[in-house]
Amino acid sequence: MGPSLVVLAAGMARRYGGCKPLAPIGPRGEAVIDLLVSDAVAAGFGHIVLVLHPETGPAIRYHVKRCWPSSVEVDFAEQRLPLGTVHAVLAAKGALGPNRAFAVSNADDVYGEVAMGLLAGQLSSGADEHALVGYQLRSTVATGDPVTRGICGVDGHGYLRSLDERRQVTRVGNGEQFVSEDGLEPKELAGDLPASVNLWGFQAGIWEVFHTAMDSSGLDEVALIAKVTAGGEVPKAEVLLPEVVATMVADGVGLPVRVITTDAKLVGVTHADDLPAVSAELARQVAWGIRPSALWGGSG
Repeated sequence: MGPSLVVLAAGMARRYGGCKPLAPIGPRGEAVIDLLVSDAVAAGFGHIVLVLHPETGPAIRYHVKRCWPSSVEVDFAEQRLPLGTVHAVLAAKGALGPNRAFAVSNADDVYGEVAMGLLAGQLSSGADEHALVGYQLRSTVATGDPVTRGICGVDGHGYLRSLDERRQVTRVGNGEQFVSEDGLEPKELAGDLPASVNLWGFQAGIWEVFHTAMDSSGLDEVALIAKVTAGGEVPKAEVLLPEVVATMVADGVGLPVRVITTDAKLVGVTHADDLPAVSAELARQVAWGIRPSALWGGSG
């Protein structure tokens, strides 16, 4: 069986105004999560773990059971509180087992079979290192609306040396240059910079790093659930995957993180206004033969 992929589908997408994993963006109305996982399976992933939220999870479960072929091995995990992406990955640990390498992705990005294949190959290679797929920044921005991107600093051996979250990133002119209005320097960002969009590969040693990060945060899930159940507010604190990995790298602990660069194009949904541009891009990929015309290896 191929490696496992954890899909982080518990986000509430308040700004988007709906359940982004189920947004119908494909040429035939396929949902984001359908395209994402179909590409992953075609690329060699053999097991999918969907991390869901109690509110949106039932709709995603129903969609998966109704629309996905039975040949796709899928498990479900639940993140009851939005305590960040590290917390979400930890929710999947029981479905993965503690000793296997695995991948992690967002549920609202279509990464493409090529990038997924690079990551599956890395995880299957037996290399004792973590991995991060780095897209060219220009290939990750669909419209003129601002986005957040992790800009990767890569050393001469291809390993991650820094990961800087840049916010309010927008393209300028023809899309070869970008600016970030987050107040950090440099303000101008080149289009060929390697950018993280949360497509990771981890060895089993990462669990200790994640558990330590959650313990250090002081977020007690059991106590917080009791508080929320009693009518308290949902906490706004989060433990985020890019920040934890960046700290791990900066501190020189754990395994190194290999940056796998690709010139593939990311198709992601950040804003509701992205849908026409995203759908048009996917249709273009089908027309040019970059993307198959049917899911799950169908002939179309």
